[in-house]
Amino acid sequence: MNRLLNPDTGAFIVRVTLGTVLLAHSLYLKLVVFTLPGTAQFFGSIGLPEMLAYIVFLVEAIVGMALLLGFKTRIFSALVIPVLLGATWAHSSNGWLFTNAGGGWEYPLLLTFMAVAQIGLGDGKYAISHCFYQNNHSSANRKTMP
Repeated sequence: MNRLLNPDTGAFIVRVTLGTVLLAHSLYLKLVVFTLPGTAQFFGSIGLPEMLAYIVFLVEAIVGMALLLGFKTRIFSALVIPVLLGATWAHSSNGWLFTNAGGGWEYPLLLTFMAVAQIGLGDGKYAISHCFYQNNHSSANRKTMP
């Protein structure tokens, strides 16, 4: 197999991409662009408790950072799935395409499946956890989920 194109590189790319998107959605979109009070107001307008906006912000930020680092990837990927399914639901009335007004549900659903894939892939070789657990922690050497 090509040294660059291997399961560990694939796990790394998906993990870092998902982590970056989650961090951008929390720290930039919710905190800077819409602001947390504005995000809370939006949550209230679609029938969700406004306090949930702050929880979603924290989950996205914490999971995003954990995924970027490669720390407990399976656990944190599972933790963000309800948030991503909620985002899919929130955008469901806007149609499929995310370029639709208000954003459709294709993008949050894609992120959901990326999180599911990360549960299967785990941290991979290029992760902070690999520094601590050197015993064949690479996704290429794993046969099944522990």
